[in-house]
Amino acid sequence: MLTLAIDSSSKSASAALVRDGNLIAECYLRNGLTHSRTLMPLVADCLKSADLTLDDVDRIAVTNGPGSFTGLRIGVAAVKGMAWAKNIACVGVSTLAAAAYNGVNTGLMTCALMDARAGQVYTATFSTDGGVLTRLTPDRAVNIDELAGSLKGEKVFLVGDGAAIYCERLRQNGVDAVLAPDPMRYVHGFGVAALADSAPAVTGAELKVNYLRPSQAERERDAKKATQ
Repeated sequence: MLTLAIDSSSKSASAALVRDGNLIAECYLRNGLTHSRTLMPLVADCLKSADLTLDDVDRIAVTNGPGSFTGLRIGVAAVKGMAWAKNIACVGVSTLAAAAYNGVNTGLMTCALMDARAGQVYTATFSTDGGVLTRLTPDRAVNIDELAGSLKGEKVFLVGDGAAIYCERLRQNGVDAVLAPDPMRYVHGFGVAALADSAPAVTGAELKVNYLRPSQAERERDAKKATQ
């Protein structure tokens, strides 16, 4: 089984080729350029470096949320296009689980958190006992102080683009927070592919984005309606 795995859900972008659990090629960027410019060249470079084409791919895995609304749309739209063109099965993977996979061999409780703005984070918590990632909480959007309360007294390995932003605040609220090294904070294609093994496959038409909460524009629209 050859899996092409893609992430464009936050500040970084990644593409990887994984065959039967073995990493063949991986390309990663976090250079501030929009994913609409970088994602497909990353995919092309991965395939070219491995002397493969899209015709060789059996499955495409992609982080489908939560995360940057624009980044998620870019990644999922790219996968839909490739899947429809070549009739390839797709797998949507939680962005938070993919980030947490970086801590799978730490043996520590791992908390993935992404800055959701408006005073909230997207977050989920996992155990990593025996090198196996096991979900402890669902993906959710919560206030950072609410998250701190649920983790107080725990030793927690922090990953995700919100890890460095909120690490000190969590510590001030009684969490024994261990900040992941920079290369381990962001999603990598290999983790996306690994999680795809236990997720259901769908068609390109069925692949959907899990935004987890309404966009800012939708929230402002609903607030305006409520005052009318």
